[in-house]
Amino acid sequence: MHRVIRNVVPVVLLAMPFGVGLGAETKYGAGVKLSTATPISELYASPEKFVGKTVRIDGVVTAVCEAMGCWLAIGAANNPDQAVRFQADHDGKIVFPMSLMGKKASAEGVFVKIDGSNPEAKEAAGEHAHSQPKAAEFGNKYQFEVTGAIAP
Repeated sequence: MHRVIRNVVPVVLLAMPFGVGLGAETKYGAGVKLSTATPISELYASPEKFVGKTVRIDGVVTAVCEAMGCWLAIGAANNPDQAVRFQADHDGKIVFPMSLMGKKASAEGVFVKIDGSNPEAKEAAGEHAHSQPKAAEFGNKYQFEVTGAIAP
């Protein structure tokens, strides 16, 4: 028994520096800098008080842009129908893979109100509404301009 443990420990210790250990995360864009997340329920209750502010959200990825990976939606773990969308620029600097679906993630960015001058936001809102209809009303009015995210 002792012999097996001695042979396994070096392998585990060697694997950890390469991101295989517990807590390995992938950073998208700038990652997250804020230490405290705002509950999604607070955004839904009083969205106008967050407009123009940088906010961090923690939750579960409920939708991802299938065409370009240019946005992802994060829903509350206890209520995934309350979801918020994080939109990246179409410059390819931040691309969210479909493999994030259903995984825990944290993202942050500037919370914005969508107006008619942003056709990319309206297109993303339509795509998001198709994949997550219960979040459509909120997603047609508000989203985040993502600065970064982290996920396993």
